Amino acid sequence: MQAVVIAAGKGTRLRPLTDDKPKPLVEVDGQPILEYCLDELVELGATELYIVVGYKKEQIITRYGDAYEGVPITYCHQREPLGIAHALLTVEEHIDDDFMLMLGDNIFRANLEDVVDRQREDRADAAFLVEEVPWDEASRYGVCDTNDYGEITAVVEKPDDPPSNLVMTGFYTFSPAIFHACHLVQPSDRGEYEISDAIDLLIHSGRTIDAVRMDGWRMDIGYPEDRDRAEERLQDGEQQVASASDGEN
Repeated sequence: MQAVVIAAGKGTRLRPLTDDKPKPLVEVDGQPILEYCLDELVELGATELYIVVGYKKEQIITRYGDAYEGVPITYCHQREPLGIAHALLTVEEHIDDDFMLMLGDNIFRANLEDVVDRQREDRADAAFLVEEVPWDEASRYGVCDTNDYGEITAVVEKPDDPPSNLVMTGFYTFSPAIFHACHLVQPSDRGEYEISDAIDLLIHSGRTIDAVRMDGWRMDIGYPEDRDRAEERLQDGEQQVASASDGEN
């Protein structure tokens, strides 16, 4: 399965760590965030890697070259930071089947393979890893509503009044149908083309999208303190995985 990593962000909230490097190259426990993503995708069986780059892209290209652990890399340039749906369209011409999508500012120690397996079932047009967070934090994320079968019935980006506390985590699998939806998305109030809006369009077109509950943990490295917390969890190793349902983000 092909794999896409979005690694184009400036990481403004991570300053000063990103003053001289792109966000994906910020090190956590001695290894760049992007490298954790690539390791996971290779382990999941990625046959081709597509890295969407932008801010200080030359540093990423120089570091990783044309392959990672023997898997070929193609770099796609997002010229303006206009959201994940916009970034995803930079790889459209390269994708010809189901693919994995990972946001390059996340570190996962979780059941990503369950999402891939779900995508391979004929009934699913898309699947992604979701987790429950405290209700007062849900408005910071893309929030999912699900039915009794575990299918996602709606996605709302950073809602003032969240319909649930189940949120997207930054790992998805899609069929190429997502690209048509991304073309139809209009800019949000933030001026970005949101992946949640594209997913919602898929849902309303009758596509089946499955939610896979996270077993394990992940960290979205948005602030310097997130980097510190991720280092602690990585250093604690398997002991942390056993206590994954602690609501941290």
